[in-house]
Amino acid sequence: MQLDDAATILGRADFFEICDAEQRRLLAFASERKKYRPGSVIYAAGDAPEGAHVLVAGTVSSTHKGAEDNPFLIHEAGALLGAMSLVVSKPRHLTLKAVDTVETLFVPRNAFMKLANQSPDLAARAADRIRGELLGYLGAIDKVRARMSDRKG
Repeated sequence: MQLDDAATILGRADFFEICDAEQRRLLAFASERKKYRPGSVIYAAGDAPEGAHVLVAGTVSSTHKGAEDNPFLIHEAGALLGAMSLVVSKPRHLTLKAVDTVETLFVPRNAFMKLANQSPDLAARAADRIRGELLGYLGAIDKVRARMSDRKG
């Protein structure tokens, strides 16, 4: 894989907008292109993460333990799978499986953290980005909770 190809893939992932072109090239250098056959587990709930994946091609199913019969499908090229794994080494809560032939670009946490440690501005942008996404999720949960409370009452 060409270094420029990997940097272009990272440029398609919204999360990596926080990086400048040189930072994306450095991450691309440390990244690895991976392929998965249909039905292959990309990562399982409970796994200790070593980084995140950028979806290059294919469709991935995301399931929560106990909800395997109702997967969330991800097929958008550039989707970042497991963003929190770039900064935190907590066991994964979801299982990701390849629905069809899937290709990803794996970005190791140690490479991202090394870059963030060298660039306090990048670290701050990453923290802001993650904080914003978490607040968005919490806001969505609050809306669902309010609708469920209205139905009970």
